[in-house]
Amino acid sequence: MPTPVPTLRGRTVLITGAASGIGRAVAQAAADEGARLVLTDLQQSALDAWVDQLNAAGESVVYHRAGDVSDYEWVAAFARDVEAEVGVMDVVMNVAGVSAWGTVENLEHRHWKKMVDVNLMGPIHIIECFVPPMVRRGRGGQLVNVSSAAGLLALPWHAAYSASKFGIRGVSEVLRFDLRRHGIGVSLVCPGAVSTPLVNTVEIAGLDRDNPTVAKQVDGFHKIAVTPEQAAAAVLRGVKKNKFMVYTSFDTRFGYWWARKFALPYEIAMRIANNRFDHLARISKVSGAANGEISSGSQTPGRPPRG
Repeated sequence: MPTPVPTLRGRTVLITGAASGIGRAVAQAAADEGARLVLTDLQQSALDAWVDQLNAAGESVVYHRAGDVSDYEWVAAFARDVEAEVGVMDVVMNVAGVSAWGTVENLEHRHWKKMVDVNLMGPIHIIECFVPPMVRRGRGGQLVNVSSAAGLLALPWHAAYSASKFGIRGVSEVLRFDLRRHGIGVSLVCPGAVSTPLVNTVEIAGLDRDNPTVAKQVDGFHKIAVTPEQAAAAVLRGVKKNKFMVYTSFDTRFGYWWARKFALPYEIAMRIANNRFDHLARISKVSGAANGEISSGSQTPGRPPRG
């Protein structure tokens, strides 16, 4: 199939999660290449400020609105208004996402539900509402879904997060072939470590984020992370070359290759990683107990004891 979107100049591009992190960097990079931007984000003030900044620099934001992509009714109304005022999209980018980690005994139902609602159903809502008009128009385009290294590998404590990220990977693999006949390419972005605000706000069930040992591990993450701008550059290269698998760093590419080629060493590596995470949790709990704290996996204040 010929590359559906060899250039972003003059193309209308929808980006979710556009006010921070990878979404913000992708919006800037796409604007720099002459794209017409349709932006959305959950945070109204952050989105408005970012749009003002882009417009002041002469970039072309043709439509923006804050909202929750996990709310289908909102997405449907947003899509109708965008099509009426702007037209059909050339590129649809599902970037918005949230994260929560933890072992199964510490994860609560709200963690599982939020991961699936935002990271899986959110992109599905966008796909439902924005891709069929692209099909009917008959001029092709590109769909970009952001998964994660956790959508490829069995990373420790990522069960809830991986449920959503493996899910969007599956959706993308099917649509890659379903949409080909319509000239619509699909790119699956699998970031590894990226230094975004999500790193500092991710909820880790049952772990004390203020513990010095935990904080040291988070700092270590930052040392190996790529910048959002580097990730955005990889995303745009993937779109313009119609690449299905888009990696933002070598570590994820290598890890996925290793997992497929060397099943037993991969299993051993995942067991070792899981043991290290378990050790970190034990240190955090001991520290919390010494300070008279109750871990988040214990009884929540205001709720009756479990048992």
